[in-house]
Amino acid sequence: MKKHLLAFSFLLCTISSFGAGYLINLEGLRQVAMGGTGTAWPWDASTIFYNPGGLVRLKSIQAYASMSMIIPRTAFGDPNGSAVSHKQTFTPFNFYFGGPIKEYSRWALGLGVYTPAGNGLQWDNNWVGKYVVQNTQLKCFFIQPTVSFRVTDFLAVGAGFVYGNGSIDMSQALPVQDLYGNDGQLKMHGNAVGIGFNTGIQLKFSDRVQMGFTYRSQVNMNIDGGSAKFSVPSSLASSFPNTSFSTQLPVPQVASFGLGVRPIDGLTLQFDLNYTGWNSYDSLRIDFGQNTAFLKNNHAPRHYQNTLSPRFGANVKLSKVVSIMGGFAYDPTPVTNGYVSPDLPDANRVVLSCGVTVKPAHRITLIAAFESTTTMKRAGSYDFGNFSGTYQTMAVTPGIGLYYNL
Repeated sequence: MKKHLLAFSFLLCTISSFGAGYLINLEGLRQVAMGGTGTAWPWDASTIFYNPGGLVRLKSIQAYASMSMIIPRTAFGDPNGSAVSHKQTFTPFNFYFGGPIKEYSRWALGLGVYTPAGNGLQWDNNWVGKYVVQNTQLKCFFIQPTVSFRVTDFLAVGAGFVYGNGSIDMSQALPVQDLYGNDGQLKMHGNAVGIGFNTGIQLKFSDRVQMGFTYRSQVNMNIDGGSAKFSVPSSLASSFPNTSFSTQLPVPQVASFGLGVRPIDGLTLQFDLNYTGWNSYDSLRIDFGQNTAFLKNNHAPRHYQNTLSPRFGANVKLSKVVSIMGGFAYDPTPVTNGYVSPDLPDANRVVLSCGVTVKPAHRITLIAAFESTTTMKRAGSYDFGNFSGTYQTMAVTPGIGLYYNL
């Protein structure tokens, strides 16, 4: 029975490690192409996410839609062998609608539906870490009604209420076998909801220099009534019954500073600094709807650290129709040593990006962006699950979008 308890401790760690590796910065494709920068300069309606204060700076009401494809692969190695995760594709999307309520108005209204988080990882069912994790997947989207007000020509402010909705799925093998030698398995699924807010200040020093400050609150995604299904030999069914569970997973708070400079006509340079408050996620409590002697509520410790991510980007306007963009970002991991888990292993990331916009008609702009993310190779341990190895993740993310000025 000790083996069963060990398998259950793996379960608790697997869920809690979703705290790292799932935040994405793909809420606006022009900003993606410029290294994820967008706090200072309100390029389009995606400023609803990047800086709500910039919404009133748009010239008219705008409809914006985009979709990206995240294609990640993770390699694992230890003295006993190696493994590569399955190829998967995740499709975060964004939709924004908003702008000044009328020409030259000091007020603007908008609505954003965007994907702030979403990722996953699937290993072979019989890989060396199967008793820790086989598959994980997280989906999440936010709905944000927004209001923006131009206090003066220099100062604009904005705020939005955030409603979050999402789901989490995971599976892992259990070290108990049936008469045919097949492992047991655990599958978990839960739907999550949460609320928060997004605020921003946008400062326009001139047509060549702009600055922004934003604060996105932590959104605690609450899971109530999730399902935990155990496939175990009948002799263990009463010890590990199918039941419900509840827990809470945070989308962490982010404070950002941005600076945009246009040194010459046609060239815009941007710098963003994102401070992410991961340290609020120091533990995870899981409560089960039904407890037994071996299935009890548990408190899994985590020791994440806050991160500071610099981002750089440039936009070059080649003509009235075509612009090109490029960018770079360095995103340090919040995961401390001893908590590097194979469900979503995390390490310091280097991000390179590029993109193009084309304006085929007066009111329409098409956008294409491409982002490449590579983590540093990291040898790490998962002490709570007694598992260790070396990981490296690579991901490519193409995206397309358009916006229409009404």
